[in-house]
Amino acid sequence: MTTSPRGLAAMLLPVGLLLVAMASIQSGASLAKSLFPLVGAQGATALRLLFAALILSVLLRPWRLRFNLNSLRSVVIYGIALGGMNLMFYLSVRTVPLGVAVALEFTGPLLVAIFSSRRLIDFLWIGLAVFGLWLLLPLGRSAEPVDPVGATYALSAGVCWALYILFGQRAGADYGTQGAALGVLVAAFCVVPVGIVHAGAALLDPVLIPVALEVAILSTALPYSLEMVALTRLPAHTFGILMSVEPAFGALSGLLFLGEHLIASQWLAISVIILASAGTTLSIKSRSNIPELSAKD
Repeated sequence: MTTSPRGLAAMLLPVGLLLVAMASIQSGASLAKSLFPLVGAQGATALRLLFAALILSVLLRPWRLRFNLNSLRSVVIYGIALGGMNLMFYLSVRTVPLGVAVALEFTGPLLVAIFSSRRLIDFLWIGLAVFGLWLLLPLGRSAEPVDPVGATYALSAGVCWALYILFGQRAGADYGTQGAALGVLVAAFCVVPVGIVHAGAALLDPVLIPVALEVAILSTALPYSLEMVALTRLPAHTFGILMSVEPAFGALSGLLFLGEHLIASQWLAISVIILASAGTTLSIKSRSNIPELSAKD
């Protein structure tokens, strides 16, 4: 049975939004590293989330929503996961190359994909993604060892990423793109105090504002709004497998903006990961077959 043009467009739209979101967030991560010498990873995360919360609040006005206990719980967990994901990731990229940190962080979405899959074909794409991640990690003799502390932070970010996917889908189902604004508000409430404790008055330096605004837009306001739209239109396992392309965006951003050069096996890994993402995109089912992930118990 052939797919109608309208059905094909409905399938490709959330995929396209997700790719734009990933490119934006990795470009913002490269830019954010310029703030580390001034306010540290904690301060950079705090500034990013604070400005993103302000931007999304003005644009989406989430205070106009009506809440109930179950949906509010999903939003709070989504926001805590979002804040933890950002903080742990920035702590990791202090000592781990951007592409490698994203690859380690991807263990979260990969677990979502594994535990949510029901068809044999999904495990083929998962296997390709795992192989690509194995190639991407610097395990060969010509690569430098990964800093264990930075790797632990990246893996912790992966745990938060898995929660972000699951509870972000529920928050999006209840509040749409305004769920992203609510989540960022919760994340800012959790992380900004950490940044204040670490950086103190340095956060008030007006020189930081332009860069912080750019990071907030590229790394949070734009991509999380786009991801919220994608989350409500894709099943959890498809979203998780599609996120396998994130290490490729991270590696390319590290190369272009930070001068982090890749070895041949890592370029091969990028190709394998893109293949896995393309495969799962082609196997996306219709919206009516998406597994229910509502806020109801």
